[in-house]
This record gives sequence, C-alpha cells and structure tokens, in this order.
Amino acid sequence: MRIGPVEISHPVILAPLAGITDSPFRLLAREYGCPLVYSEMISANGLAYHSQRTRRMLANEPAEKPLAIQIFGANPAYMAQAAREAAAAGADMVDINFGCSVRKVLKTGAGAALMKSPAQAEAVIQAVREAIAVPLTIKIRSGWDASGRDAFALVEIAEKCGVDAVAVHPRTATQGFGGRADWRLIAEIKRRAAIPIIGNGDIQTAADVRRMLAETACDAVMIGRAAIGNPWIFAETVALLEGRDWPHPAMTDRCDAMGRYFSAVVAFYGEAAACRMMRSRLGWFVRGLPSSSHFREAIKRLSSRRQGEILIRAYRDFLRDFSDTEKLIFVPPPL
Repeated sequence: MRIGPVEISHPVILAPLAGITDSPFRLLAREYGCPLVYSEMISANGLAYHSQRTRRMLANEPAEKPLAIQIFGANPAYMAQAAREAAAAGADMVDINFGCSVRKVLKTGAGAALMKSPAQAEAVIQAVREAIAVPLTIKIRSGWDASGRDAFALVEIAEKCGVDAVAVHPRTATQGFGGRADWRLIAEIKRRAAIPIIGNGDIQTAADVRRMLAETACDAVMIGRAAIGNPWIFAETVALLEGRDWPHPAMTDRCDAMGRYFSAVVAFYGEAAACRMMRSRLGWFVRGLPSSSHFREAIKRLSSRRQGEILIRAYRDFLRDFSDTEKLIFVPPPL
C-alpha cells in the first residue's frame, strides 16, 4: 500500500504506544520485518516550551525508516511547529493523535477530547497539513459513544483537509483498552472513505491481522500491545500474508532478541537510565518461559550494563539446558 508517496511493502504497521515505541523498540520491530513504525506520542506543548526530554523523543535512526512521528496537542500553532520539527528530524510522515483518553491529556483538550470539538480538530489538522510536505495521518477512536458518529465526522474532516490516511481503533474514549474493539466500525469507515484506512484493536496474532484485513477490507493493520516483548509477530505476519511458514523463535532466540534490545536501550539512554527502565522491560521478553518469575525478580536490582548482560546470558544458558521433566528453577549468578 501507499500513504502519499511512502510505499509500504506489507499492510502491517507498528502502532504508536506511549512510553514504549521509542527508537530502540522501533529498531527491533524493523529488524523483524515491520514495514512501517510509529513513534510514541510527542507533546507539541513540550516542544513549544523547549523541553529537552520531549525533543529527545524525536531522535531516530536511518534503519527505522519509513518512520511516522506522532504528535498531540490542541493548539494549532504549536501543533504546526511540532509537525515541522518532526519532519525536520527525519519523519517520513506525521501523525496526529485523536485517540488518547488519559485524563492529563484530555484536560489539555488534546487526544480524544478533540473528537468532541470538530471545529478545533479541523483547525489542528489544517494547521499541520499546511506546515509539512510529508504525508499526514491521524489516529482516532470510535469517539465518545459506540455509534461511531464522532469517528465518521472526523474522517470527513480529515479527507477535506488533505489527510493521507486514518488509523481507527474502534473503542470509545471511555473504554480505554477494556471490552472488545468493534471491527464493524472499521469496515463502515472503510466503506465510506476515499483514503486508506488502517485498522487497530484486539490484534494478538498474525492470524488476527489476516482476519481483520478480510473482515473489514482495511488497507493495513496496526499491531500495538501484542508487539511488546514479541517483535517476531511482524515476521510471522509477513510470512503468513505471503503464504509461507516462519518458525516461532526458540526460547534462546528470545533471549538473543532481549540482549540486542538491552544494548540498544543502553546506547540510546545511557547506562544508568537504561538499567532503571530495563528492570521492568526485560520482563516483557520472558512471559510464559520457564522460571520467568525468578528472572524478573533478579532484574529488579539491575544497576549496570555488565549485570544485565550476565543475567541475560545466564538465563539463556538455563533455557538451553532446561528440561520439562526436571522442572529446574533459574538461580541468578552473583553480581
């Protein structure tokens, strides 16, 4: 498919995930064949007030491309400037967040709050569209009730303002991630729209991607939470869509991926900050593995790159020698 001039090899996309889809995470997704990656949402207000932490979120590597950078805010002038900064930082496309329903975002009038204010939403879209030459996408929810009327109205505005594609997460703002995503809404928006529609919501496996494409006729599918600690979902999905097999990684292969991710996070954030983050993030990769609770307990005390490398290597060796009949327990080495 194409979004503007950007060609995507397969209809599979890494969704923007707040606090998760930073540069190291995106690089891992690309390594496993994800055709297009989205950044975590970046505050236009933070950029306007010269927050160094916010500006750092724009950082990216050539290996991530094609890359979409997502911004959020309610001030059209700030959003236009944020979009310009995103494009200058190397974004191949810019995305506006209309779906976040976190209270502190809603209080600023941004995210899903804009779906209650069509005139303000239109002003934001117009300002951003005029500010950049790269493709513009938006990511929306159903709106504030299950009827989808807020979503239908916003897609019409988006088309009128020159948006190149719309990603639809068919849950209401009040649902958060609860309940079920209503894929019928994606299908109806696709039926009405003249621009590409990207489906999102309740994707757990590669088979779910194929099913969403078939049931909704959407142009592509975003994978979000299912990719956390599971970057090979992209390789599995691409293989399934091409009609070929892709073997699920062995337990030791999962440790190798975890090790590469750990190294990338250290390189990006520095050792001290990375180790604090990894006390929880390394646990993503061991869900369902033998004695994973003992590994997660060990990483809670992680304080250096060397410790992380030792623990990952030791757990990998444990998995290599693990036997279902012996029911061994991972004992971390002294650090």
